[in-house]
Amino acid sequence: MSATDVGLPETALIVEEETRRRKPAKERMFRTGGSGDITKPTVGGLIGRYVLLVVVLVLVIGPFLWQLSTSFKGPGESLYTFPPNLIPAQPTVDNYRKVTDFIPVYQYAWRSLFVALVSVATNVVFALMGGYALACMKFRGKRIALGILFSTMLLPGEVTVTSNLLTVNGLGLANTLWGVILPGAIGAMNVLLIATACRMIPAEVLDAATVDGATTWQRIRHIVWPNVRGMTSVVAIFTFIGAWDDYLWPLMVITDPNNYTLTVGMAYLNSNFSPDPRLIAAGTIIALIPIIVLFSVTQRFFFSGVQEGAVKG
Repeated sequence: MSATDVGLPETALIVEEETRRRKPAKERMFRTGGSGDITKPTVGGLIGRYVLLVVVLVLVIGPFLWQLSTSFKGPGESLYTFPPNLIPAQPTVDNYRKVTDFIPVYQYAWRSLFVALVSVATNVVFALMGGYALACMKFRGKRIALGILFSTMLLPGEVTVTSNLLTVNGLGLANTLWGVILPGAIGAMNVLLIATACRMIPAEVLDAATVDGATTWQRIRHIVWPNVRGMTSVVAIFTFIGAWDDYLWPLMVITDPNNYTLTVGMAYLNSNFSPDPRLIAAGTIIALIPIIVLFSVTQRFFFSGVQEGAVKG
């Protein structure tokens, strides 16, 4: 109801109109002298933060931009000028075409994509079941199981390479993509991440579902999964990146060049065409595209998963 409807005087109408037009004052990003708000930096502190941010940005993004620029430079352009010339004088896409002529880069990428997607699926499913068991179920030996999981994280992956290789050979999976997938089908860190998210679910909610007759799978599907979905996206992203970038294990398992994944194929390109960094840069950019697309699409799920903790239903 407005001031006109209740018959307020003209002064009240003017005040109401001014209130509508008035905009809230823009909050400053820094504190002024004498201000008691210690949560905001001073002007010098704010400038220092932005300078540090720019330095970190250059260190992180600089090599990627240099690789991207190199992949589009023609054979007549210098690559090692200082300061670096990030804008090619004669841009060309011939480097990308030559890479595909020398090695079947897209076939390598498809194999890497298959390995990464299967690894994501197995890690999500097994980590969800293992995390639920560790966080929400009571059974003997739970602390022993947690200790074993923590102990596996203390050892570097190279320690178990020999045993994994013997296992894969014994199962007849050598020189196959399934042999590449098997050791990374589940990760201890992923189980612990899901278990941490499951602990945020109130036990009363699960107990109430049990009293209502819900089975274990129904509790996981209708209660656990909606509340750990954000953390699951974190597990999926890190698993995909790890499987996509893995080099040592596929190199040991796969001996046939026709079965190479992208990372192994890129090493082959580097060893055979090292005199031309333009081809290597083009192949590197091709290898980075899926990860960039994946993170761009799923970044909101990633950050919501980092902040996971509230029960949603």
